[in-house]
Amino acid sequence: MSIRYLIAGKNGQLAQEFIKKFLQQGIDHVAPDEKQLNITDRTSVSSAVAAHQPAVIINCAAYNLVDKAEQEQDKVYAVNALGAKHLAQAAAQHGAVLVHFGSDYVFDGKKENGLYTENDATNPLNEYGKSKLSGEQSIMDEGGRFLIFRLSWVFGDGKQNFIHKLTEWAGANEYLKIACDEFSVPTYTGTVVDAVLTSLEQGVTGRYHLTNTGYCSRYEWAQLILKSLGINKFVRPVSMDSFKLPAKRPNFSAMSNAVLAQQLDIEIPSWESTVSSFCKRMR
Repeated sequence: MSIRYLIAGKNGQLAQEFIKKFLQQGIDHVAPDEKQLNITDRTSVSSAVAAHQPAVIINCAAYNLVDKAEQEQDKVYAVNALGAKHLAQAAAQHGAVLVHFGSDYVFDGKKENGLYTENDATNPLNEYGKSKLSGEQSIMDEGGRFLIFRLSWVFGDGKQNFIHKLTEWAGANEYLKIACDEFSVPTYTGTVVDAVLTSLEQGVTGRYHLTNTGYCSRYEWAQLILKSLGINKFVRPVSMDSFKLPAKRPNFSAMSNAVLAQQLDIEIPSWESTVSSFCKRMR
Protein backbone atom coordinates (compact mmCIF):
# COMPACT_ATOMS: atom_id res chain seq x y z
CA MET A 1 0.00 0.00 0.00
CA SER A 2 1.41 3.38 -0.99
CA ILE A 3 1.79 5.91 1.85
CA ARG A 4 1.64 9.53 0.90
CA TYR A 5 3.93 11.02 3.56
CA LEU A 6 6.89 9.45 5.34
CA ILE A 7 8.10 11.41 8.38
CA ALA A 8 11.62 11.02 9.80
CA GLY A 9 12.28 12.12 13.39
CA LYS A 10 8.76 11.44 14.71
CA ASN A 11 9.43 12.59 18.30
CA GLY A 12 10.41 16.20 17.55
CA GLN A 13 8.00 19.10 18.03
CA LEU A 14 7.78 19.77 14.28
CA ALA A 15 7.10 16.11 13.42
CA GLN A 16 4.39 16.02 16.09
CA GLU A 17 2.72 19.07 14.50
CA PHE A 18 2.69 17.33 11.07
CA ILE A 19 1.30 14.14 12.61
CA LYS A 20 -1.45 16.08 14.42
CA LYS A 21 -2.44 17.82 11.15
CA PHE A 22 -2.41 14.57 9.17
CA LEU A 23 -4.57 12.79 11.76
CA GLN A 24 -7.05 15.71 11.82
CA GLN A 25 -7.38 15.70 8.04
CA GLY A 26 -7.20 11.93 7.49
CA ILE A 27 -4.05 12.26 5.36
CA ASP A 28 -2.06 9.11 4.59
CA HIS A 29 1.20 9.13 6.53
CA VAL A 30 3.63 6.94 8.39
CA ALA A 31 6.11 8.02 11.07
CA PRO A 32 8.39 5.08 11.93
CA ASP A 33 10.45 5.20 15.11
CA GLU A 34 14.23 5.44 14.90
CA LYS A 35 14.71 1.66 14.91
CA GLN A 36 12.75 1.43 11.65
CA LEU A 37 14.11 4.65 10.13
CA ASN A 38 17.56 5.68 11.32
CA ILE A 39 18.63 8.41 8.91
CA THR A 40 22.33 8.02 9.79
CA ASP A 41 22.18 4.48 8.32
CA ARG A 42 21.84 4.40 4.54
CA THR A 43 20.43 0.84 4.49
CA SER A 44 17.79 1.70 7.09
CA VAL A 45 16.68 4.70 5.01
CA SER A 46 16.57 2.86 1.72
CA SER A 47 14.62 -0.06 3.27
CA ALA A 48 12.03 2.25 4.87
CA VAL A 49 11.52 4.26 1.68
CA ALA A 50 11.26 1.08 -0.42
CA ALA A 51 8.74 -0.40 2.03
CA HIS A 52 6.46 2.63 2.28
CA GLN A 53 6.85 4.11 -1.24
CA PRO A 54 6.00 7.66 -0.11
CA ALA A 55 5.27 10.50 -2.51
CA VAL A 56 6.80 12.92 0.02
CA ILE A 57 9.51 12.41 2.66
CA ILE A 58 9.51 14.99 5.47
CA ASN A 59 12.78 15.13 7.36
CA CYS A 60 12.09 16.36 10.90
CA ALA A 61 15.10 14.50 12.31
CA ALA A 62 17.81 16.87 13.51
CA TYR A 63 20.63 17.17 15.98
CA ASN A 64 20.01 20.63 17.44
CA LEU A 65 22.01 20.78 20.67
CA VAL A 66 24.00 23.79 19.47
CA ASP A 67 26.55 23.90 22.29
CA LYS A 68 27.05 20.13 22.57
CA ALA A 69 27.67 20.01 18.81
CA GLU A 70 31.02 21.77 19.33
CA GLN A 71 32.28 18.58 21.03
CA GLU A 72 30.04 15.99 19.32
CA GLN A 73 31.00 16.79 15.74
CA ASP A 74 30.66 13.19 14.54
CA LYS A 75 27.10 13.03 15.88
CA VAL A 76 25.94 16.40 14.53
CA TYR A 77 27.30 15.69 11.02
CA ALA A 78 25.94 12.12 11.03
CA VAL A 79 22.39 13.41 11.55
CA ASN A 80 22.32 16.87 9.94
CA ALA A 81 24.59 16.26 6.93
CA LEU A 82 24.89 12.52 6.25
CA GLY A 83 21.27 11.83 7.26
CA ALA A 84 20.06 14.47 4.81
CA LYS A 85 22.20 12.92 2.06
CA HIS A 86 20.79 9.41 2.70
CA LEU A 87 17.20 10.72 2.51
CA ALA A 88 17.97 12.70 -0.66
CA GLN A 89 19.44 9.60 -2.33
CA ALA A 90 16.43 7.44 -1.42
CA ALA A 91 13.97 10.19 -2.46
CA ALA A 92 15.67 10.59 -5.85
CA GLN A 93 15.74 6.82 -6.38
CA HIS A 94 12.00 6.44 -5.65
CA GLY A 95 10.82 9.69 -7.26
CA ALA A 96 9.68 11.23 -3.95
CA VAL A 97 9.90 14.90 -3.00
CA LEU A 98 12.17 15.51 0.00
CA VAL A 99 11.16 18.22 2.47
CA HIS A 100 14.07 19.26 4.68
CA PHE A 101 14.56 21.97 7.31
CA GLY A 102 17.60 24.22 7.50
CA SER A 103 18.58 26.90 9.99
CA ASP A 104 19.23 30.64 10.32
CA TYR A 105 22.57 29.62 11.88
CA VAL A 106 24.01 29.23 8.37
CA PHE A 107 24.52 33.03 8.56
CA ASP A 108 27.17 34.96 10.52
CA GLY A 109 24.93 37.84 11.61
CA LYS A 110 27.02 40.56 9.97
CA LYS A 111 24.36 41.78 7.51
CA GLU A 112 23.30 45.35 8.34
CA ASN A 113 20.93 46.46 5.56
CA GLY A 114 17.90 44.26 6.16
CA LEU A 115 16.77 40.72 6.90
CA TYR A 116 18.60 37.75 5.40
CA THR A 117 17.27 36.59 2.04
CA GLU A 118 17.80 33.35 0.12
CA ASN A 119 20.47 35.10 -1.99
CA ASP A 120 22.70 36.15 0.91
CA ALA A 121 26.09 34.50 1.38
CA THR A 122 26.29 31.89 4.14
CA ASN A 123 29.06 31.78 6.74
CA PRO A 124 28.14 29.61 9.76
CA LEU A 125 29.92 30.40 13.03
CA ASN A 126 29.46 27.05 14.80
CA GLU A 127 29.52 23.30 14.09
CA TYR A 128 25.73 23.04 14.21
CA GLY A 129 25.39 25.73 11.51
CA LYS A 130 28.12 24.13 9.40
CA SER A 131 26.40 20.72 9.63
CA LYS A 132 23.03 22.22 8.58
CA LEU A 133 24.62 23.94 5.58
CA SER A 134 26.37 20.72 4.62
CA GLY A 135 22.99 18.93 4.73
CA GLU A 136 21.43 21.50 2.39
CA GLN A 137 24.33 21.10 -0.04
CA SER A 138 24.08 17.28 0.00
CA ILE A 139 20.40 17.47 -0.91
CA MET A 140 20.98 19.88 -3.80
CA ASP A 141 23.88 17.76 -5.08
CA GLU A 142 21.68 14.65 -5.37
CA GLY A 143 19.59 16.28 -8.08
CA GLY A 144 16.16 15.03 -6.92
CA ARG A 145 13.07 17.14 -6.20
CA PHE A 146 13.36 18.93 -2.88
CA LEU A 147 12.03 21.70 -0.68
CA ILE A 148 14.49 23.13 1.83
CA PHE A 149 13.02 25.52 4.40
CA ARG A 150 15.35 27.47 6.66
CA LEU A 151 13.69 27.98 10.06
CA SER A 152 14.57 29.96 13.19
CA TRP A 153 13.65 29.88 16.89
CA VAL A 154 11.05 27.14 16.39
CA PHE A 155 8.37 26.70 19.07
CA GLY A 156 5.32 24.46 19.43
CA ASP A 157 3.96 21.71 21.66
CA GLY A 158 6.84 19.94 23.38
CA LYS A 159 9.79 20.74 25.61
CA GLN A 160 12.58 21.39 23.12
CA ASN A 161 11.93 25.11 22.78
CA PHE A 162 12.58 28.48 24.40
CA ILE A 163 9.01 28.97 25.66
CA HIS A 164 9.10 25.76 27.70
CA LYS A 165 12.60 26.50 29.02
CA LEU A 166 11.67 30.07 29.94
CA THR A 167 8.68 28.93 32.02
CA GLU A 168 10.94 26.45 33.84
CA TRP A 169 13.54 29.16 34.54
CA ALA A 170 10.81 31.53 35.72
CA GLY A 171 9.59 28.91 38.19
CA ALA A 172 13.06 28.27 39.57
CA ASN A 173 14.58 31.78 39.73
CA GLU A 174 13.87 35.06 41.47
CA TYR A 175 14.65 36.99 38.27
CA LEU A 176 15.82 36.15 34.73
CA LYS A 177 18.71 37.28 32.54
CA ILE A 178 17.96 37.16 28.81
CA ALA A 179 20.09 38.28 25.85
CA CYS A 180 19.01 41.60 24.37
CA ASP A 181 21.61 41.59 21.55
CA GLU A 182 20.53 38.33 19.85
CA PHE A 183 17.92 38.83 17.11
CA SER A 184 15.96 36.34 15.00
CA VAL A 185 12.36 35.29 14.32
CA PRO A 186 10.26 33.07 16.62
CA THR A 187 8.59 30.57 14.28
CA TYR A 188 5.53 28.50 15.18
CA THR A 189 5.37 24.84 14.13
CA GLY A 190 1.76 25.37 12.97
CA THR A 191 2.90 28.13 10.58
CA VAL A 192 5.62 25.81 9.24
CA VAL A 193 3.25 22.89 8.63
CA ASP A 194 0.68 25.06 6.82
CA ALA A 195 3.31 26.65 4.55
CA VAL A 196 4.94 23.29 3.76
CA LEU A 197 1.64 21.67 2.79
CA THR A 198 0.65 24.69 0.68
CA SER A 199 4.05 24.55 -1.08
CA LEU A 200 3.57 20.86 -1.84
CA GLU A 201 0.01 21.42 -3.11
CA GLN A 202 1.30 24.12 -5.46
CA GLY A 203 4.20 21.97 -6.69
CA VAL A 204 6.82 24.45 -5.48
CA THR A 205 10.43 23.23 -5.18
CA GLY A 206 13.70 24.90 -4.13
CA ARG A 207 15.12 26.58 -1.02
CA TYR A 208 13.18 29.15 0.99
CA HIS A 209 13.21 31.04 4.27
CA LEU A 210 10.18 30.06 6.35
CA THR A 211 9.58 32.09 9.50
CA ASN A 212 6.77 34.06 11.03
CA THR A 213 6.78 37.72 10.00
CA GLY A 214 8.91 40.38 11.70
CA TYR A 215 11.81 39.84 14.10
CA CYS A 216 12.81 40.52 17.70
CA SER A 217 15.51 40.14 20.31
CA ARG A 218 15.42 37.13 22.61
CA TYR A 219 14.70 39.60 25.44
CA GLU A 220 11.62 40.98 23.62
CA TRP A 221 10.44 37.45 22.95
CA ALA A 222 10.80 36.52 26.63
CA GLN A 223 8.84 39.63 27.68
CA LEU A 224 5.92 38.75 25.40
CA ILE A 225 5.90 35.09 26.54
CA LEU A 226 5.76 36.00 30.24
CA LYS A 227 3.12 38.66 29.66
CA SER A 228 0.97 36.26 27.58
CA LEU A 229 1.30 33.55 30.26
CA GLY A 230 0.48 36.00 33.08
CA ILE A 231 3.86 35.39 34.76
CA ASN A 232 5.15 38.40 36.66
CA LYS A 233 8.94 38.12 36.69
CA PHE A 234 11.73 40.69 36.42
CA VAL A 235 13.77 40.16 33.24
CA ARG A 236 17.19 41.76 33.07
CA PRO A 237 18.46 42.41 29.50
CA VAL A 238 22.10 41.28 29.19
CA SER A 239 24.65 40.66 26.44
CA MET A 240 24.82 37.22 24.81
CA ASP A 241 28.54 37.12 25.67
CA SER A 242 27.76 37.10 29.40
CA PHE A 243 26.54 33.47 29.12
CA LYS A 244 29.94 32.28 27.84
CA LEU A 245 28.37 29.51 25.75
CA PRO A 246 30.64 27.02 23.93
CA ALA A 247 29.13 27.72 20.48
CA LYS A 248 29.39 31.17 18.91
CA ARG A 249 26.03 32.42 17.66
CA PRO A 250 25.15 35.16 15.16
CA ASN A 251 23.86 38.32 16.86
CA PHE A 252 21.41 39.00 14.03
CA SER A 253 20.11 36.07 11.97
CA ALA A 254 16.55 37.21 11.24
CA MET A 255 15.38 35.96 7.83
CA SER A 256 12.81 37.42 5.44
CA ASN A 257 9.90 35.16 4.42
CA ALA A 258 8.90 37.54 1.56
CA VAL A 259 9.99 35.27 -1.31
CA LEU A 260 7.95 32.31 -0.04
CA ALA A 261 4.91 34.43 0.88
CA GLN A 262 4.89 35.90 -2.62
CA GLN A 263 5.48 32.53 -4.30
CA LEU A 264 2.54 30.95 -2.43
CA ASP A 265 0.41 34.13 -2.47
CA ILE A 266 -0.20 33.90 1.29
CA GLU A 267 0.15 36.18 4.28
CA ILE A 268 2.36 34.61 6.94
CA PRO A 269 1.28 35.63 10.47
CA SER A 270 3.50 37.82 12.66
CA TRP A 271 5.67 36.28 15.37
CA GLU A 272 3.79 38.34 18.00
CA SER A 273 0.35 36.99 17.06
CA THR A 274 1.48 33.34 16.98
CA VAL A 275 3.45 33.60 20.25
CA SER A 276 0.50 35.30 22.00
CA SER A 277 -2.11 32.81 20.80
CA PHE A 278 0.17 29.81 21.55
CA CYS A 279 0.80 31.05 25.11
CA LYS A 280 -2.92 31.73 25.68
CA ARG A 281 -3.61 28.11 24.68
CA MET A 282 -0.88 26.96 27.10
CA ARG A 283 -2.62 28.83 29.92
